[in-house]
Amino acid sequence: MILLDTDVCIEILRGNRNVIEKRKTESDVVAVSFITVAELFYGSLKSVNSTKNNILVEKFLLSIDIIQSDYEISKKFGELKANLEINGNVIADADLFIASTAITKCSKLITGNVKHFDRITNLHVENWIRN
Repeated sequence: MILLDTDVCIEILRGNRNVIEKRKTESDVVAVSFITVAELFYGSLKSVNSTKNNILVEKFLLSIDIIQSDYEISKKFGELKANLEINGNVIADADLFIASTAITKCSKLITGNVKHFDRITNLHVENWIRN
């Protein structure tokens, strides 16, 4: 299973043909984190066309697996956050939950924000947005 970061989902919703084609050719199951679901709804509801965008998000989410938080993800989150802070690194909690989900449940994280995740060991990251 692979995990799509929020920015990749937004590109799909915007109709980015390159990202859409990469998703179509992916043979593995494609999923998003519960955090991405929240971020997508937040973005759609604060947009100018909130009704239209909210419907678009809901339709997209019906087409993809959603990974809910659990004990394993929460434990990995605590481990990552503690280790990063000890080493003087701070990463937003949302990104840490996404990384924790990818590490515990998926083979890789698909994101355009590689710099957000490059300090996290044992996380396989692939960039579908910027080549």
